[in-house]
Amino acid sequence: MLQRYTHNDLTWIDLESPTHEEVRKIMEEFGIDSLVAEELLLPTFKPRVELREQFIYIILHFPALRHTHKSIEQEIDFVIGRNFIITTRYDTIDPIHKFSKVFEVNSVLDKSNIGDHAGFVFYYMLKKMYKSVEHEIGYIQGALEDIESKIFAGKEKDMVEALSRSGRDLLNLRQAIEPHRDILKTIQTDSLPFFGENFEPYLRSLTNEYYRVHNHIMRNTEAMRELRETNNSLLSTKQNEVIKTLTLMAFVTFPLSLIAGIFGMNTDYLPIVGHPNDFWIIIGTMATGMLFMFIFFKRKGWL
Repeated sequence: MLQRYTHNDLTWIDLESPTHEEVRKIMEEFGIDSLVAEELLLPTFKPRVELREQFIYIILHFPALRHTHKSIEQEIDFVIGRNFIITTRYDTIDPIHKFSKVFEVNSVLDKSNIGDHAGFVFYYMLKKMYKSVEHEIGYIQGALEDIESKIFAGKEKDMVEALSRSGRDLLNLRQAIEPHRDILKTIQTDSLPFFGENFEPYLRSLTNEYYRVHNHIMRNTEAMRELRETNNSLLSTKQNEVIKTLTLMAFVTFPLSLIAGIFGMNTDYLPIVGHPNDFWIIIGTMATGMLFMFIFFKRKGWL
């Protein structure tokens, strides 16, 4: 599907799962070479940037963990010329959809001055995408806060799986955006002759935006690790308490089992057995042994 937006002298072509015919049209209209045009037809697994004479070709992946999309990563291909920008995507990307509505309204009302070349459109798009990543991080941060409250509410066992899910989500976020660092660095250092010196602060702003989002992810990753260690410590403490209780029960009942075993032997002679109060004497002996063990453990501080 091809959507065309214009604002002053700038043209934005938004392609979603483009067909061969749509790619051929933009290839002829904007002078896109066949190698780049061919790559627009299918997703690419590795982000990269290529600087051409007439345009810059950029491939970036963004995480999409909380949406019903085909995968946890969404790709956007940018072909940026002086007065045009072409975006190619292979799924519905909410920030781009919202940006298109704002762009269209501003075009009709002529309310905003986006900039004098398409690099400014790229700048505003990337700001929107990083804002979307922040929403993903905020969702995970909320989940971690909920996990923390449940850990200290005695639900440590249930939180093992929840912590694993949050750890997986944070890892997916990092894997998706960490390649942006090298891409943005290349754009900032090599694209100034194309965009002009006045665009350098905007490129630096994008790099700062990336680091801010990345640092946010790392802070939540550290918080998740601390919560996991705390949860594991509490689980180990509970397990140790259970083992301690079972061990104490075994030692407390050991004299009882020993006495019951002795008087249960099938021999011709057993002391006390046959005495009028033999049953109560044996029970009293057992109770005394159990009381002795209890006092012993209490003095040792094991109870």
